[in-house]
Amino acid sequence: MPKKKQKTKTSRKKDKKIKAKKLKKSKKTINSKNLKETKKATTQSQQSNNNEIIEIKKIKKQDTEKRIYKVKEFVVYPKHGIGQIMSVEKDTIAGIEISFYKIEITKEKLSLTIPTNQQGNLRALSSLNQVNKAISILKGKAKIKRTMWSRRAQEYEQKINSGEIYQIAEVVRDLNKNTDMPVDQSYSERQLFEKAYERLLGEVIAVLNIDEEAGKLKLNKALGKKPEVVQSSTPI
Repeated sequence: MPKKKQKTKTSRKKDKKIKAKKLKKSKKTINSKNLKETKKATTQSQQSNNNEIIEIKKIKKQDTEKRIYKVKEFVVYPKHGIGQIMSVEKDTIAGIEISFYKIEITKEKLSLTIPTNQQGNLRALSSLNQVNKAISILKGKAKIKRTMWSRRAQEYEQKINSGEIYQIAEVVRDLNKNTDMPVDQSYSERQLFEKAYERLLGEVIAVLNIDEEAGKLKLNKALGKKPEVVQSSTPI
């Protein structure tokens, strides 16, 4: 009889171990299933979020305020240089009332009519600081590209017609020969130099409120040109 009892005890121990192993396996399978389900749920939620249409609200643009130029005010028209507004007039064209500026460009003896809603063709005069910086550009070394003259001439022409004071100053600096001898410059070089010089001079005079002679002295000094010696007509 005691031998039978020992067998039952050992069998019970084995049964307990088998049950424990089965429980562990079942727990592992349940945990793995739960993990898979949670992963699926997260991926589905991410996909649904991605599929959702995001509404982009349009931001209203601010109204751009147009500058109003006054009569007798100086402005710069890039293709022709500095001009003065002589009047602001109105006219009716095809049943539409249009207001426009009458601008006189004295150097070229031109009278321009520009609608007030086309202000991209005009700009205000440069500030005092901008004029001083343009004059300092004249003092720098010339930066001449090693390309054909025809291509450089085209670039210089574009810079002049841009109406930007710094670009015009660069043309004056690069084409300045620092000599009064016309032989050192070709005809086209001299033409471009004079055109850029006159554009820059006109704006310098208007901003600094000086006469033409004083403006020329200022530019020539920056370019390193010798001042013109005025010969006296009185006999010695």
